[in-house]
Amino acid sequence: MRLSQAYIPTQKEVPADAVMPSHRLMLRSGMIRLLASGVYSYLPLGWRIMKKVMQIIREEMDRIGAQELHLPVLNPVEIWDETGRNTDFGDELFRLKDRKNRILVLAPTHEEIICDLARKFIRSYKDMPQSWYQIQTKFRDEPRPRSGVIRTRQFTMKDSYSLDVDETGLDRSYALHAQAYRAIFTRCGLRFHVVGASSGLMGGSASQEFMVESDFGEDTLALCPSCGYADNMEIAKSLPEVPAAEVEPRQKVSTPDKRTIRDVSAFLNVSPSRLIKSLVYKFKDGFIMVLVRGDHDVNESKLQKCLGAGQLRPALPEEVLAVCGAETGFVGPVGLGPAVRILADEAIQNQHTMITGANENGFHLKGLEWKRDIEPEAFADLRNILPGEKCTQCNGPLKLANAIELGHIFKLGTKYTSAMKASYLDEKGESHPIVMGSYGIGVERIIAAAIEQNRDDKGMVFDPVLAPYVIHVIPLKMDQPEVLTTAERLYHTCQAAGLDALLDDRRVSPGFKFKDADLLGMPVQAILGETWLKEKRIEMKWRKDGRCVTVDEKDFLPQVQAWIRGA
Repeated sequence: MRLSQAYIPTQKEVPADAVMPSHRLMLRSGMIRLLASGVYSYLPLGWRIMKKVMQIIREEMDRIGAQELHLPVLNPVEIWDETGRNTDFGDELFRLKDRKNRILVLAPTHEEIICDLARKFIRSYKDMPQSWYQIQTKFRDEPRPRSGVIRTRQFTMKDSYSLDVDETGLDRSYALHAQAYRAIFTRCGLRFHVVGASSGLMGGSASQEFMVESDFGEDTLALCPSCGYADNMEIAKSLPEVPAAEVEPRQKVSTPDKRTIRDVSAFLNVSPSRLIKSLVYKFKDGFIMVLVRGDHDVNESKLQKCLGAGQLRPALPEEVLAVCGAETGFVGPVGLGPAVRILADEAIQNQHTMITGANENGFHLKGLEWKRDIEPEAFADLRNILPGEKCTQCNGPLKLANAIELGHIFKLGTKYTSAMKASYLDEKGESHPIVMGSYGIGVERIIAAAIEQNRDDKGMVFDPVLAPYVIHVIPLKMDQPEVLTTAERLYHTCQAAGLDALLDDRRVSPGFKFKDADLLGMPVQAILGETWLKEKRIEMKWRKDGRCVTVDEKDFLPQVQAWIRGA
């Protein structure tokens, strides 16, 4: 492609709200343009990378025996009612009405449609296993689209689904998808973690995420450098230290205007770990008070999993006052009526002499003890772990890291097939629900993660596998016919060898060309300037590490191929 003819609108400045490096670079390089909040156009440069990623995905999915299909994005709402997800998805599910006033949804995922196909096609155990996949546009009405292409309202996803007769078959399908995912992300040149994760709204017995570390990532990982343990914060566990304390009588103390953990601990001259943080949530039609240590935070994903399906949200200030008799900051578990359930984090189960709100404005209670003063409904893992806490597997210190989710695999079991009556007959003629797995990859997320991991202060640094063009030919002396003729020869040599090339034939300054070349980040730069005019040698630069060589024209292609082989 000749830059004089290409639609690659590079720019120096980007909107102030573009803070994630990959977002800024994708805008600056002319890969994407914003159409509406959370909706992007992919321009030619960005679409070339998208196609490369999708091809890698197709090859690896085909390799494990999955069959590609293409499912409708526009779904009748009734099929989502069958599984209850029309309600469970809440406002994130796009809904619309057609001219006959029928409600339709724009699919964010396709478990229901797969189940519908399965119940129409599969009759016997002989019809399985099946593995079906697609690369398709998805829609979610995100309340706050952000981080460029990481969290959008319209996105591209590879979603695949396995259909088996039993859990053993599901285990096999799950392992094949995990294998394919490792191959996909490795081929894309990504450094990634495979971590345990919450199944969330998808449900099922187990799930894993494939994550890349990023300072701007929306997820948090707990990692153990000693033994390799890795989990998403949504399910991560640790072994916290239990603060030492002696049993003492319960007493009410005045804490005027001291509402926060920091203020109360400083006022009473105790560690925040001695305090109980009491948080009130509205769940379904009732209220729940969740107790965690003062230096810990509630993990709402863990809380939701503990409670099961149902709408969960923090209670409003007026609701807290109505059910506890005090304002937020002074509430606690002692003396609450039956209208409020109490759940406690297991990290405080062995603590003594605790401090919490007295359910009276301006007062706290000291010297609290389990059973004597508080009897929670249950102890459960309800908190975020802290860096440096001990690993549950090896006692080594854990570290926390922000990360971007690339893909997620789920063992769904029979959650959807039972709801939608997708079943089969076994050898004895008995009916059983089909056992299902679901597996997703965010295509745009791969691109963003690759840019996050491969960039410098000048721009992007593409691996040859994902690069929109492998060689960037840069003639500098545009007034010299010999330079232009040689640049054309190099350009056609690359094309003849099956290597995508970008020729900067624009009549602009050398500085402008170099800045654009470094911004766009093609792996190899071939420069025709003074060295060519004086010595008839081509300057070649490997963008990734800046190494430079000069070669005769006959050695140009072998040098490019050698660099690519060694990448």
